[in-house]
Amino acid sequence: MKHSRYLLTMLLIAFLCACTSEGEQETAKPEPQLPDLVMQIQKQSRLYSTECHVHKIISHNDSQQLLGSILGQQFSIDLPLGKRSVAIPIDATVKAYIDFGEFTDNNVRRRGDQIEIILPDPKLEITSTRINHDEVKQYVPLLRKNFTDEELTKLEHAGREAIVKDLPRLNLTETARQNAARALIPMIAQMGFPTDNVTITFRKQFTPTDLPALLLHTDKE
Repeated sequence: MKHSRYLLTMLLIAFLCACTSEGEQETAKPEPQLPDLVMQIQKQSRLYSTECHVHKIISHNDSQQLLGSILGQQFSIDLPLGKRSVAIPIDATVKAYIDFGEFTDNNVRRRGDQIEIILPDPKLEITSTRINHDEVKQYVPLLRKNFTDEELTKLEHAGREAIVKDLPRLNLTETARQNAARALIPMIAQMGFPTDNVTITFRKQFTPTDLPALLLHTDKE
């Protein structure tokens, strides 16, 4: 009888030890490390975070002028031949992306349990521009010549420059930051980092004067 009680006691102790050991194994999860986080973010490669379509109509009108000088005085006279005008519709696609190939451990700052992820500078691309020639409207009086191909090409280039000047109004850099955060936060949470302690920013607040440096001129008609 004593022998049976002894065996029962030993089995109970062994069971409790096994449960304790298993509980310790479950709670002893490895703490997530920043180098692993950097490596996972680098794997995101190029993230196209936003895209928008821009429609612009470039209009121009002019009159025929007589230019000359009399006694050293310059003069310009509009001739009564009528004004000619043209309206050119331009459609463009603008994309913003972040190249995580440029991401390094310098893009991560840790202060206690707070982590700041500094995104690489966004890049902007005008990936395509298109002139709908069927919708180009011209008005040319009988006594005036039609717009030449060279004149129309200059106006089309002016249209593209106007789209570039409109980029600050589109707020693409902030949209790129927000969309990058939406892509990264689930991955960060899956790695075990508390997302409430993670802040995702750019290195600076970009101004309209910064945008030309961020723009890649890769547009195609």
